[in-house]
Formats: sequence, structure tokens, C-alpha cells
Amino acid sequence: MGIFTRRRTPAVDTDGLGVDLIALRLDAGDFAPATSTVVVFNAGGHARRAAAGKVACEAGELALCFHPGPYTVQLAPFAAAPEWGLRLRFVVDAANPRVTQQRFDLYLYSEMAERLELELFRASAQAALQAELARGALDLPPCTTLEEWHAFRAGLNQLLYTRFGVTVDDCVPVDLGDQVDYADVLKARAADEAAAVMAAVTAADTPPLPPPVAVAPSAAAAPVAWQDAFGLRRLFLELPALSRDLRLLVLPEGSLIFQQHQALLLRLGMAALNVNTMPTLAWAAPDQPLAYADQVRRAGQTEVAVQALDEVWALLARFLRADHAQWPALLEEADRICANLETGLAFRRAPHVPRMEPSL
Repeated sequence: MGIFTRRRTPAVDTDGLGVDLIALRLDAGDFAPATSTVVVFNAGGHARRAAAGKVACEAGELALCFHPGPYTVQLAPFAAAPEWGLRLRFVVDAANPRVTQQRFDLYLYSEMAERLELELFRASAQAALQAELARGALDLPPCTTLEEWHAFRAGLNQLLYTRFGVTVDDCVPVDLGDQVDYADVLKARAADEAAAVMAAVTAADTPPLPPPVAVAPSAAAAPVAWQDAFGLRRLFLELPALSRDLRLLVLPEGSLIFQQHQALLLRLGMAALNVNTMPTLAWAAPDQPLAYADQVRRAGQTEVAVQALDEVWALLARFLRADHAQWPALLEEADRICANLETGLAFRRAPHVPRMEPSL
């Protein structure tokens, strides 16, 4: 660099931060707004929070800033009834000194790309809520009584804090009938299903790809590779943190519960090891490129494992609010989720569809 080289003017677009934008990535030298909080991640993924102002980070570090809110979103608890919703107000709490890593910081580092829009967070929170209601882990019946509402609120608060690291400040039912056209919703669902079918047919008819080192990746393969890498990164980062939080649970008395809990931690540890040694997407073996259809299948199995990861986060929220009498049922549910996680990772590792031997 010459003596008279012009320095880059630190500038970052923070418009909307705290309104429709929750967090965004910063470069060294950028300025974070005074009302925001800066989080710096080192190469190992360990985070430290800093005050707002000029961002100072070393080579290999990643800096993000977020506004604590409050934010207001509208969620539809039931996909079949989009006209009925909940108005939710939430905030991001200050750092908890009793934990080594803040859950919200891990969420940003694991799932955020460049910016975390409020609408994207709303969609993720809505999906998590709908999944818990569909599984029966939360209950929101018609003509909900005050006692049932308090139970639902407690479960929702714990779910969003455990899954995303945010605290629910207020939640009230709202009528979304004047904002949602159910006919448009059905048309969008039909279009998504048709696109998924067309993508599957196209993947099945696509010939094998040439070696990636010799030919630039195709435009069709890029989203598949990104989806697979994003899912594996989430599994790599979140499985150890999830195991740590499960290990800190206060167990009820009984040797059987202890053994089941230890078995759960062992299975999650083995799943993390499986992720750490996962083969690359584009190769079946050294010097053997993998066909695009098999790459799509592999990426789909990564998505299966990520769905199981989200279920374990939701299960942790249920553990935290459950009494000891509910532990046997929760551990049985954990066994099912771990089986899905292990199956997804095993099929992701296989270069081709495993042949199923007929049972005698």
C-alpha cells in the first residue's frame, strides 16, 4: 500500500435497524448506531459483546450489530387458519453473565447471512410455533380459558427463548382477516408444490456433473450446494451447544432416567462427530464426481437432520418447563428425534441411495 493511498470511508447502511431490521454484518472501521450492540466472533466461533461505536476486529473475526428492540410481529399459529393470529412483542435481552455463550449470539452466527430482517425472523418464529402446536407440545384450543392461555404463554415464552434467544414481552390474539386472503394462500401453496415436483423431475433427468475442479459449478447446482453447506454449518455449530444445555438439566431421581439422559448425550455427541467428518457434497469418492440427482438427495437429507435439530431445541424448551413426572415421555420423544437425526446424517454420508434388503 502506498503512502498516499486513499483509505476506504467506513460506511454501512443501518437504516431500519430496530424497526424492520434486527441485525446486520459490519466491517472493521464501520460505525454501529449508539442504540445497538456489537457482537464479535473469533475464528473459533466464540463471541464477545462490545459497546456501539467504531467496530474494531482483527483478521479472521466477524462483527455483527443488533438492536435489542422491542419488535412487534404477527404470527399465524395454525396454517389452516391464517386469518387468526397473535401479535407478539419481543426484545433481545442484555448478556447473561451466567452462561458462556448467549443463545441469541449463536442464532446470529449460525443462521444469519448478511442481514437479519424482521420478516425473516417472523417466518422462522411462526414455523417453530406451528410445529410445536402440530406436535401437541403446545395447546391453544378454541375458547381458550385463562388458565390454558397462561400455560400456552409460558410454553411460547420458553420456546422462543430457547430456540432464538429472545424474550417475549407481550402476546395478544388478533384478527388478521382483513390482511390475509385465504384464496391467495391456497394458490401460493399450490404453486410451491408444483415447483417442488418440477424440481424433483428435473433433478431425476439431469445427467451426472463433470468434475467440479474442471468445470465451473452450474447455476442449478449452486442453490443445492449452498443449502447443504448452510445446514451442515448449523449442525456443526449448534449440536455442541445443544448438548451442553441438555447436560445442565436437573435430572429427576432414578437410575433409568440417568441412563437414558446419558444415552441421549452420547447420541448427540456421535451425531456431532458425524457432522465433523461429513464428506463433501459433489464427490462420491476420490476422482468420482457425484451425479446432480444424488447431490439433491444428499442436500435433502441434510435438511432432514436440520429439522431434527430444530425439534431438539424445541424439546429442550419442553424439558426446561416440565416437571419430573413428564421426563419419561420427553425422553421417549428424544429417542424418536435422535433416530431421525441419525438417519438423515447416515443417508447424507452415503453417496447413493442405500439398498434396502427385504425382510424375511
